[in-house]
Amino acid sequence: MKYKMLHTCIRVMDLEKSLRFYEDALGLVEKRRKDFPEHEFTLVFLSDEAGHYDLELTYNYNQDQSYEIGNGFSHIAVSVDDLEASQERHRKMGYKVTKLTGLPGSPPRYYFVTDPDGYDVEVIRAD
Repeated sequence: MKYKMLHTCIRVMDLEKSLRFYEDALGLVEKRRKDFPEHEFTLVFLSDEAGHYDLELTYNYNQDQSYEIGNGFSHIAVSVDDLEASQERHRKMGYKVTKLTGLPGSPPRYYFVTDPDGYDVEVIRAD
């Protein structure tokens, strides 16, 4: 059997704020949207230019408390050609950004930026 990765779903409190983050900060584009008003939720699928994998934002209309991300979830990862410029751009956009770092014994290769709901996104230097 052959399996293909399709999407990762995260639940968001403010759909428009989350869309701005993933579109403006990471360059993802909305591929499709499914509204289910009778069930009080909306699904928005975002992808990069290649479109091989989606990030699904689930917005529940009446959620009044922030979601617990939990201690099992770690992060989403993306790559970028100019890591330093990306880090500075995210800092100027006002997002929480970590310092550049690397694995033990390795030069700096990544940093983390946090989305409006507290999900971490690892930004890695493209090879």
